[in-house]
Amino acid sequence: METTAVRTRLVEVVVPVHNEQRALRASITRLQTYLTGNFPYGFRITIADNASTDNTWQIATELAKELAHVRAVHLDEKGRGRALRTVWSGSEADVVSYMDVDLSTDLDAFLPLVAPLLSGHSDLAIGTRLARASRVERGPKREFISRSYNLLLRSVMGAGFSDAQCGFKAVRTEIAQALLPGVEDEQWFFDTELLLLAERHGLRIHEVPVDWVDDPDSRVDIVQTALDDLRGLARVARRTLWGAARVPVPARVERAELPKGMARQLPRFAIVGAVSTAAYLVLYSLLRQIVPPLTANAVALLVTAVANTAANRRFTFGVKGSGGALRHQFEGLIAFLVGLVLTSGTLSLLPAGVSHGVELVAVIVANAAATLVRFLLLRVWVFNPRRRTAR
Repeated sequence: METTAVRTRLVEVVVPVHNEQRALRASITRLQTYLTGNFPYGFRITIADNASTDNTWQIATELAKELAHVRAVHLDEKGRGRALRTVWSGSEADVVSYMDVDLSTDLDAFLPLVAPLLSGHSDLAIGTRLARASRVERGPKREFISRSYNLLLRSVMGAGFSDAQCGFKAVRTEIAQALLPGVEDEQWFFDTELLLLAERHGLRIHEVPVDWVDDPDSRVDIVQTALDDLRGLARVARRTLWGAARVPVPARVERAELPKGMARQLPRFAIVGAVSTAAYLVLYSLLRQIVPPLTANAVALLVTAVANTAANRRFTFGVKGSGGALRHQFEGLIAFLVGLVLTSGTLSLLPAGVSHGVELVAVIVANAAATLVRFLLLRVWVFNPRRRTAR
């Protein structure tokens, strides 16, 4: 009776699934058992089946009949973002949340995740695997990609949150329903776009360090997901620069703006970067016919880095004349070394015998991360106007 009296608030936990017949029953049963015994608020577990072609939907409907707090929703189209949007948009709970079906995140973090939202202290909450207090078990490839992606977010988009991809998030329902019309993605980039939009509108994002164990049976296409995320970032950056994505949330959004000069520099840097990347890929492909991947990468990166620094010096940052040109090139080599470490590290993680196409995709992803670091180094150090004035 005491437990029933306490549970006056409702939290909806969405578990998006696609072809998860192997893990679904055990995971949902474990989740219901845990929340029943340990969670002091009312809860509902919603299995959001997005276009499964195996027995996932049959198992989901069986669980909905067997377990008191479980319901099942079916979507005809695939997409984790689409599944979350569908359920969250129609939810009457106080807080909506989601977690991956593999339950890789320790469930003891769930109450710390949603408590600040129920109290009204924060608007969104995310689990983070990148905090010092987090304990994480996963392979070096996933670790490298995750850290590179989040570095990209912080460098280019100015994101203040540390881990956009952890499948363990919660949002106050009224906030979620206000933000959703401004989120375009229906797949894996949905989380990142939601968080960037929330942060742009001055909303509070609470982070919880989590214990997380990688699912060895994960079927996520890492390379394709990385490419989709990069395309999503480019789209969000474009909308941000053009002043799009306005949604009816607190007026603090009016104070969110890019640092001085960046609105002009970013598109110019992007143009130089696009040309440099194309030149790098052509040169790498040609060199790859006669030398090993690491050598081809180092030579192609060095040549394009020199040209990139010269172009950004004149076109992006407006530095004219020959004064300081050699120093700028020398300092630009620091950015070259960062790119070399990122791309060489990525190539060394690839298994032996992979196709040339996979190599190209890997170096494109690594170069994207290096490009963000390069922009920051050029802007705040190499071509910093205050530094030039002091000299």
